[in-house]
Amino acid sequence: MSRKDETSPADELVTSKRVFINHVDQYNGLNISKYLSGCVIGATLDEEENEEKRSDDGELSFIGSKEGCYEIIGTVKDDMALKPDFVLEFINSATKDDLYEYLLSCDIILYDITRDVKQIDEAVWAVSELQADLEKISTPKIFILISSVLTWAKTKPTDADEPEIPFTEEDYRRRKSHPNFKEQLSAEKTVIKLGKATKKKLNTYVVASGLIYGIGEDIFHDLFKRAWHNESHLTCLGNGTNIVPTIHIKDLAAIIQNIADSAPTVKYIIAKDDSMNTLQEIVKNISQMMTTGKVVNVKSEESLLDKLLTQLDFDMLQVDLLMDAVFIKDNMKINWVAETGLVENISEIVKEYKIHRKLLPLRVCVLGPPGVGKSTVVEQLCHHYKLHHVKVKDVIDEYIQSLIELEQHANSINEQSEEQEIDEEEELRIQDAVAKLEEINECREQNNQRLDDNLLIMMMKEKLLSKPCQNQGFILDGFPKTFEQSKLFEADEEEEVDEKDINYNKNIMPEFIFSLEANDEFLHKRNINLPESVVAGTHNTEEGFTRRLTEFRRINTEDNTVLNYFDELEFHPIKIDVMKDTSEMMNDTVQKIKEIIKNPRNYGPTKEELEQIQLAEERELHKKKEEERILKEKLEMEEEAERKVKEKEWANKLFEVKQQEFEQLEARSIPLRNYLMKHVMPTLSKGLIDCCKVRPDDPVDYLAEYLFKNNPQID
Repeated sequence: MSRKDETSPADELVTSKRVFINHVDQYNGLNISKYLSGCVIGATLDEEENEEKRSDDGELSFIGSKEGCYEIIGTVKDDMALKPDFVLEFINSATKDDLYEYLLSCDIILYDITRDVKQIDEAVWAVSELQADLEKISTPKIFILISSVLTWAKTKPTDADEPEIPFTEEDYRRRKSHPNFKEQLSAEKTVIKLGKATKKKLNTYVVASGLIYGIGEDIFHDLFKRAWHNESHLTCLGNGTNIVPTIHIKDLAAIIQNIADSAPTVKYIIAKDDSMNTLQEIVKNISQMMTTGKVVNVKSEESLLDKLLTQLDFDMLQVDLLMDAVFIKDNMKINWVAETGLVENISEIVKEYKIHRKLLPLRVCVLGPPGVGKSTVVEQLCHHYKLHHVKVKDVIDEYIQSLIELEQHANSINEQSEEQEIDEEEELRIQDAVAKLEEINECREQNNQRLDDNLLIMMMKEKLLSKPCQNQGFILDGFPKTFEQSKLFEADEEEEVDEKDINYNKNIMPEFIFSLEANDEFLHKRNINLPESVVAGTHNTEEGFTRRLTEFRRINTEDNTVLNYFDELEFHPIKIDVMKDTSEMMNDTVQKIKEIIKNPRNYGPTKEELEQIQLAEERELHKKKEEERILKEKLEMEEEAERKVKEKEWANKLFEVKQQEFEQLEARSIPLRNYLMKHVMPTLSKGLIDCCKVRPDDPVDYLAEYLFKNNPQID
């Protein structure tokens, strides 16, 4: 009797099973590991569907404890990778003997060869060793190879007259691979072959996966990233008419779970969702959801010039296959995340991507009286957090300019060809633009070139709901100014209100509201000290500034202020006294706000920005070294000059000392000289002269005798 017959589903739920997964630190391995670690063993065998819920951060989580769930161990591609909590053990730099012992200790062995061709040989080696060493296998094992649908890329249609009939698992023996995926095809055949003779102890499966998407994205990540960065268009390889089989990473993990739970009789399984989307449709929907909606088709050979596009990704994105995953639809219990595909679920996929990548938009509002320094602070914050600086004047100018350009575009079309027809949607847009432009001009004429709040709110809301502001976020600079203008944040009638029935638009309501505060005396003094070049042509003349400040104080009394609106919605503004900020460019205030907002929510510096930062650091380092060199040379010169001065001083002092010694010796020798000149030298001189005349044989004895005979003291 097989293990499946001996064990009931209830028993299976409490059984501990170990799963080996290669490269658990990479996209596929990491997400499949996370999914399986939360799956109760045998859950897909129950009559009732596996109960699951989605947490606030978009991640899938299972109700219940970790007991009875799959235990994950696996190898890593990056030895420096940190082990996540849901992985029991990392296998780092193991020898084949050590790795084989790990494989023997596991009930399920999963090898993914879709992204790393170097793993193909290891996968074939692993299944071959297990098959050759069946006597060591005490309990049945399951070996699963995750391969790619590109092993079907060159398969001819079943019926040449009806090429639209999709391939199914029944056609797997006819599959022909892409030229660059022959090794994967060979591995698939080896896995299936080795499992046939060892059904009781080693069940082998091949899962041909479509292009995987979801969570933080992998092969489609470059498209999502470019769209999030608001590029004017996304590029599509070739004409984009190729049909791309796809599957969400969690749905792929659910298929693995089903295989691990039930060990099905079918050994080759196609893993894809129900979609039949073309590459053009996928790119178009990502662009529409996150940026301008524009797509530019590029020739395949030109796309290879993109350094970010690998040959593997290029091959995958060019796949053109009609496939139907019949087996998983008829035999597996899957709580689909995206059964209908990426295009149909693009809204949730984008949300999931932003949450996982921590790219949720950052929305900030900075308020305060005129001249308090709002724009100075906001400009620096936008640069640091890479947010959009939303100023009322800029929004009005951009909006009006867009209407004018649309009207001019319509006029140019009419002038070029009166017979050229404009589609109904385009015509409605032009008519709406013309009507709005007339309304704006009329409003300005009646209100001294000012817009009423309804028009202003409409323009601001359109700006804040634009793709760039919804991707990265924004900082409102001094808006709203009045309680009435706060209607900007109210939810539209068709929108769902907050859980607490508080009526506001979640997509544009600021998370952080800062109120910069200062008294009138401080503001007047700051305005007076502004350079003339800054004041010229603005409202910051003395008269204009006084008028604006008076108006601000009038409409923002203690009991009636725009800050009250946010307080009522439980978004409590943070007040900052800027009069205490004496730093350059209000840096202290900016730092306070940074500490409150904390980390940016973006990809960080781009490659170009990193290069600029590195270049700036190198320049700073070079400048520092040059300054140190100049300082060192200056110190050495000063030391040399000081040394020479000291040497000269020492030489002068030495000369003075010698002179003093000489004078002292001279002074001391005078009495002795006088004595000798008086008593010795006269007789001695005569004796020497006489000695020279006589030239005796012994001059010294002769001189001695002479001195003795002629000593004046003896006379």
